Amino acid sequence: MLDLSAVIAAAPADGFSSWLNGALLWLLDLVQSVDPLLRTVLAGVGILLETSILIGLVVPGDTIVIVASTAVDGWIEYFALVLAVIAGALTGESIGFALGRFFGPKIRASRLGRRIGEQNWRRAENYLDRRGGIAVFISRFLPVLHSVIPLTVGMSTMSYRKFMAWTVPACVIWTFAYVSVGAFAAGSFRDLLDQLHYAGYIFVAIIAVFLLGVFVVKKLLERSEKRHMATPGDGDANTMEPAE
Repeated sequence: MLDLSAVIAAAPADGFSSWLNGALLWLLDLVQSVDPLLRTVLAGVGILLETSILIGLVVPGDTIVIVASTAVDGWIEYFALVLAVIAGALTGESIGFALGRFFGPKIRASRLGRRIGEQNWRRAENYLDRRGGIAVFISRFLPVLHSVIPLTVGMSTMSYRKFMAWTVPACVIWTFAYVSVGAFAAGSFRDLLDQLHYAGYIFVAIIAVFLLGVFVVKKLLERSEKRHMATPGDGDANTMEPAE
């Protein structure tokens, strides 16, 4: 593994491009030094926690997946990570659904529920009430709602089968997008490192363009769906009231 102190010491002489290349190589080697099985399991568990007990409000799942995907070496590791993240996401969604079904009102009235904010609970409730399965699908790509919606669905009359029918394709699309960009960025950087002095900039540009695209898509989705979150629907979701 590359010595980070050597990278820093070489920065003044070789310039910022060399420093960036060395720093990125050190970070990528550090992630890749983790056992592939452990790395894959940790990514799956991280996504599970994000979607089931709202850890994603503190530690974004997209960061976990992108970091893990930069260490992918070959198609076997790529698809293993994809399957682990999808399995983790669906398990977390299922746990969130179950928590909402059995403890939803208590969670909403708890300290954690109050920290999420009544406004966010109402937005999720209204959105599910007005959009049904489409809300489940789109919420996977929206901040806050992607953690709150599974619990909200559990508190509604929507069946688990219908919930899975909408959340599975969303999780698959999300997973392939994030794993692919991380693996592509890291692979491109390693392939070009010995050929281009500015390989590090290419890595940063790939990640930055992707994250910018994600940001724009999220904003467009939020804008187009905002009216469905602002007002209650016809009550078909039949979400339970929070416990007193």
